[in-house]
Amino acid sequence: MAADLQQIAYYLDNLGWDYRIDPEEGRIITGVESDNVEDFLIVVQLDEEGKYFRLFAPQVLSGVSDHPHKAAILQTMLYISWETKMLQWEYDPSDGEIRAIIEFPLEDSILTEKQFNRCLHGLVQLVDSVAIPRLMAVMETGHDPGNVELGERILLSIQEQSPGLLDLLEKAMEARKKRGSFPSE
Repeated sequence: MAADLQQIAYYLDNLGWDYRIDPEEGRIITGVESDNVEDFLIVVQLDEEGKYFRLFAPQVLSGVSDHPHKAAILQTMLYISWETKMLQWEYDPSDGEIRAIIEFPLEDSILTEKQFNRCLHGLVQLVDSVAIPRLMAVMETGHDPGNVELGERILLSIQEQSPGLLDLLEKAMEARKKRGSFPSE
């Protein structure tokens, strides 16, 4: 079955996105305006005669090759991959390119519009709203601030599933702090 560029173009048309088809390379190039990524280019590439799907943002972060916090940046990229579904990071040491990518084999399956949209919107949202702000903080400080947004989502989930539990936890944490401190003189 596999996928073809016309199918991807149809999905992008339904979203109202502009794009350019590059049939020689088996890919479509598009982009999106975003808050944190300058020139957010997106490439949809079909390899192995349409049996392998790749969606990636090339050159999403620059200046890492000789950066003093390079190890912390690359470690944070790996940690973000661990925390998220689908999103992976690639680093080319020959030219320093860093790209965010979602890829998987289609083999004898079709790529549905719903799957494509989930990949496309997931890539954009995760890179622009989660990864880049976090990676920029690492570039400035050398320390990963962690995923604050993830923590907030966890707290919201606890609040929704167990009303009152957060208040109880907060009181327990305050009581524990008081037990561990001495009165000031």
